[in-house]
Amino acid sequence: MAAVTAVQRFLRRWDRGGHAARSRMLATFVRENAGATGAELEVRFAHMASLLLARISAWMRLHYTCQKCLGPQLRAAAVFLSAPSNHCYLRDFLEVGGIFTLLDVIRGQQSSEENKAEALRLLQVVSGAGRTFKELVCESSGLPAIGECLLDSAAEETRGAAAVLLDSLVRGNPKYRKAVYMELIALLSRSPPVAQQLLLPTLSAVQRSLSSAHPSILEAVFNLLKSLSPEVQHEALELIRALKEYEVMPALLEGLVALLKPAEERIPRSGVLEGISTGPPSATVSDGEFPAFVQQAAAARAIRMLSQESQEVSEELLRHRVVHHLLAAMGTRRRAEVQQQASLALEQFVRANPVVEEHVREAMGSALFDLFTENAEVLHLKMDEIQVDKLLSNNVNVSEGTYFVRDTSARSEPFKTHRFETRRWPSFTRKIFSCFQLSRSLQTDS
Repeated sequence: MAAVTAVQRFLRRWDRGGHAARSRMLATFVRENAGATGAELEVRFAHMASLLLARISAWMRLHYTCQKCLGPQLRAAAVFLSAPSNHCYLRDFLEVGGIFTLLDVIRGQQSSEENKAEALRLLQVVSGAGRTFKELVCESSGLPAIGECLLDSAAEETRGAAAVLLDSLVRGNPKYRKAVYMELIALLSRSPPVAQQLLLPTLSAVQRSLSSAHPSILEAVFNLLKSLSPEVQHEALELIRALKEYEVMPALLEGLVALLKPAEERIPRSGVLEGISTGPPSATVSDGEFPAFVQQAAAARAIRMLSQESQEVSEELLRHRVVHHLLAAMGTRRRAEVQQQASLALEQFVRANPVVEEHVREAMGSALFDLFTENAEVLHLKMDEIQVDKLLSNNVNVSEGTYFVRDTSARSEPFKTHRFETRRWPSFTRKIFSCFQLSRSLQTDS
């Protein structure tokens, strides 16, 4: 009976108090009850704890624009919603519009970063309560609000809380999984690198759980390859790896090959030759050109990764004239990283394919090819102007012909043969055939 009287006195003091008095009461409540279970809260408040939660929720709904009061309100609500066995509290909070209040907080321009992060954590608690609650957040226009909060927030804590919430909403939520997936794709193109790094692991995981890939993901991937962040570049490569098994893969390969020599950033021949003797390769790169060169190098890195992992992908890349584009990229003297990554990617094709090897030898010339096979990674440091110009003007086409692919999995078999329609033979093959014909004719004459 004494406990009931004490709680009633507490609630009367709340009803008569102003903003300052209520904030002090909530601070005391949080300090004394943080970490308490639902059962403990019921005992301490004589089975009237839900009455206090109702007062906190109503006050927060009416006055969430008051930042001085909002912090204590959110922290007090977290005591109830985070308590084990919190189902009755969660139900009461949602019945008075708790989700809409929290979404208004994270959308509010006047909300502090600390309060936005606290509201996002409460939404995580709601989402973690089960599939029904995840669907409620999504149906309340939660996805656009969370996305805008992630884009607009300057605090790392807030962005991290938003990314964790999106990850929570996509798991165990088949009804809205595709909607979260599309929201993640849309966010990538507008997010700063820090936010992209947070979103990409979730997007890769979601993609692997879906039976198809939306075509719009390709543009997002290509834009990510412009990023100067090594972490974003790494996650972008992981996303490309995740797309290998989907119907967008042919378009992805075609796009990666096209990025090796982007038309809008193609460097005039004279500009390349003029820049060779005037300092380091990157000295003449303007701010507008720099992202395109970063993208070009990343595309070469992705091509190398994919060709190492799949012979079928390598053959598809050859059909897109990847060798021609890699040779041209190796002549991009204004960005050393482009040359280096293109050279390493080309080395992968040369080592695996004798036909490619002969085409590349003919395009480079014997002297440059010997340097290439000796150390492809530093080849760009040893090329002269004539060799650079020769690479830029190459017309190699290994998209047709017979591909003899070395099998690195078994030493007893030197190579495997994959035969396709043959209409164009490498020059070394034509020379050997001509010599053979000449020898036969001489033998006949004698």
